[in-house]
Amino acid sequence: MNLDFDAEPLFSWYVVLLAVSGIALLVIGAVNLGGLKIGWRILNVLAGLGFTGYAYYLAFVFEGGTYTLFFKAFILPVALIANAVKALVSRSETPAAPPAPAASPYQPDAQYPQQGGQYPPAPQAQAPAPQAPPQHG
Repeated sequence: MNLDFDAEPLFSWYVVLLAVSGIALLVIGAVNLGGLKIGWRILNVLAGLGFTGYAYYLAFVFEGGTYTLFFKAFILPVALIANAVKALVSRSETPAAPPAPAASPYQPDAQYPQQGGQYPPAPQAQAPAPQAPPQHG
């Protein structure tokens, strides 16, 4: 393993930050925590694979020589994590739709009284008006 915090602390911390950022992006992309759209989730997974893979390479495969520190690359994980948090917050702030009342075929649509209220009066049946007898003629 190439991590030696005594001899090369900058390199070692760089590899650790790459690994932590990559794993965080993989988790955010794989688990839909914030309600991210599929495109953002795919981008998180791809960036997470890149960061984690490069951290693995530097920690276990790299045999010395020159390497380049890309501190600007940490802007991407910060932006993607901020986007996931924003999606999570906006999802939690949207009000949930109230459940629709279930209609029962056994009960007519009737108004029931509130506490201490009166039932509505029953409709009065009216006798049919008398008809004139038919005229033949």
